[in-house]
This record gives sequence, structure tokens and C-alpha cells, in this order.
Amino acid sequence: MRMICIYNTGMHLSVVSSLDSQCREAATAKLGRTHRDSAVVLHDLLDGSVVLRRVFRNGELVEQAQTVLEHGCLSCTVRLDVVPTAERLAASGHDHIVLGLPPGVSVDMAVAELKRGLERPAVIDNAVLAIDPSALEDHVWDKHTLYESGFTAMPEDHRTSGEFLIGELGHADTIMVHAGLGAELTGLRPDSSEDWAQGLELLAQLAPHAAVSARDDDFRPGCYDGAEALARVRRGSVRVPLKEESGSFRTVLHKVERPLHPVRFREALPKLAEGCHWMRGRLWIASAAKIRIAVQGIGPRVWLESTGEWLADAGADSVREGKVPQDEDGLHDADAVLDWHPRFGDRGTVLAVTGRGDDVDAAEIRALLDGCALSEAEMRLDFAALEDPLELESTL
Repeated sequence: MRMICIYNTGMHLSVVSSLDSQCREAATAKLGRTHRDSAVVLHDLLDGSVVLRRVFRNGELVEQAQTVLEHGCLSCTVRLDVVPTAERLAASGHDHIVLGLPPGVSVDMAVAELKRGLERPAVIDNAVLAIDPSALEDHVWDKHTLYESGFTAMPEDHRTSGEFLIGELGHADTIMVHAGLGAELTGLRPDSSEDWAQGLELLAQLAPHAAVSARDDDFRPGCYDGAEALARVRRGSVRVPLKEESGSFRTVLHKVERPLHPVRFREALPKLAEGCHWMRGRLWIASAAKIRIAVQGIGPRVWLESTGEWLADAGADSVREGKVPQDEDGLHDADAVLDWHPRFGDRGTVLAVTGRGDDVDAAEIRALLDGCALSEAEMRLDFAALEDPLELESTL
């Protein structure tokens, strides 16, 4: 993959997220070597609202300190320690600062807090996810929360490791792969294992936009595009790989023009989600016809959420003129322009399902979704009279 590099004056930041401290340290060390005068900072949120901060220069530990926060949550850690540390190091002359985030802190959160909190202009060079690919599939299917798995000190953090990693894969421009903490216990070369190879294949399906960099691969900074990252992770957005299959894994994309019958879709949903690693998309369901419903399934969890009205119902005439409107989050919805239907506007169902080839049957998925679509006769019925088993109308 060709990486376009942009160099700007001012403070440069690279942000690294991970669930594995060894992967994170390897990635931050590699990023620290991309600039002449870099500082590498590792933050960890410990029990008792204690933040541990370590600062490295040229691989040497030059500062270590602990801070007790009044309210020890991940966002407070970023706002009250990560951001001020970046500001202080920039003021002391470092033109590039690598921030190794505490496990569970998303790049999205960190970038937003940095933009709000920094007093001087800053450029985000890269948003990096550091991961052991051999552990990726297990993370996706893990039912435990980040707290239950020991990744965060916050009992209120109910995200699974799969939910965290899928979000990071969407936002990251670069994935740095490295053997995790558990790999050393086996005494084998992890990058030669079947699990490692299959993890790389899964990464190609889950994050086709990202550059994957191993320990000895060349890496060049300056490839972060914040607007594009937000568009990728927008609720209901669908981005799929150019190649539907990568080794053992495949992604199936299907679109349905007509609204879905709510009862038939409720019956089909478990079958659609069964065995898939990641399901994502947007739904047009007749019982809540004006609502754009985002669907996401990651491993064992599936959920639906409202993302506001369809632009066609909100009177977005500008779409017909080729102008790109904004959704309720202020994000440009290019999908509405690209997929605008002469009869239905931006309404419609778009679903992508990624999983192992043995578990994800393209013909079955398309048949299930097509079977949920309203018939021509049902299109003439009063949608308001339809049963709403998913209680979608109440989300307005």
C-alpha cells in the first residue's frame, strides 16, 4: 500500500492504542525513531484512580511519575494527564511526541481531547493500533468486558475487547503487529504460526484501508486523515475490502431497496449474525420507516440504534443537487449522494457481514435479506399499522 506523507511545521503527535502493553511499547518505540527529537510517553490507569506516566527519549526512561485523579476514568486520564504532558513536552522543544494510550482509551477519544485541550497547533501524524494478530479472533469472540478481562480499572466499562478493537481498526490509519505478552510463554516464533497468518487475513477484511507494519517493515509518518477516519466509523457506514475474500475470511455486501418487514427481519437477524465476526450497516425497517437504523454485530453481541431521520424524510433537497449534507453528528454523508435512489432517496438497507468462509454464505445472507423486503402489495399498506417487535419507533 502506498502511504502519502504530509509534513507540517509545529507540534507533531502520533497516537497509539492497544490492549497489549508489549505490542504498545514496540509500536511507540518504532514511531519514536521516525523523528530526530521524539519523546515517547506511556500512560496507564491503575487501580485507585492512579495514573502512571513514563517518558522515554532514545529508548531511555527519563521520567516516571504517578498522579492520583479525583475521578479516575479514561477520559479524565486523557484530559488531565495525557494532554498536559504533550503540551509540556512540546514546550520543552520536542517536535514529535508519541502517545501510548492507556488500554481501553480509543484513538478517537484521544484525538478529540487533544484538539480541545492543546494550546498550540498540532498535527496528528498517525493513529496506530498495536496488536498481536494471533489474538485478534479470540478478542472478537470474547464475551468478557474490558474490566472483567483486566484491561481497564473501570468496572463501568462494559465494552468487550472485540468492540474496542473493531472501533480502533476503523479509526486507525496504521496497524503495527507484534507478538503480545502471551506469545513469549510458548517459546515459538509467533509470526510463523497459523494463528498469526490467519490474524493478518482477518485484518485485511476488517481494516482494508489501513497499512499493516511488522517489526522490520519500513514505516513513514504523516498518513492520518481525521475526516476520513470519522467517515469510516460513522454509525451505519459501510466500507468493504476490494477483495471479498482473504484466505479463510470473506466479506459479503448486500443492499435491499425496499423497506424490511419488522417481524421477518427479527426472525432473520439471529441467522444473519450467526458465526459472523463483524456485521455492520444501516436498515430501513417499515415499522419505523423514517428512522435510519444502524446495526452492528461484533462476535457474540448485536445491537441496533437510531441515527436520526433519513435525509429524504428530513427534506434534504440539496442531495438531489449533488451537495453533500451533514448528519446529526455534523459529519458529511457522502453515502447519501452516492446511493441516492430516484424513488426512495437515501432510504434503503445496506449490510456487510465478515466472517470465516465456512460460516458466511453469500447466497444465504442475500436470500435472508431479500426475504425480509416488503412485497409490492405490502408497500401499499399503512406502515404505522405494522407490528414493531424491535420497538424502533420508540427511539425517535
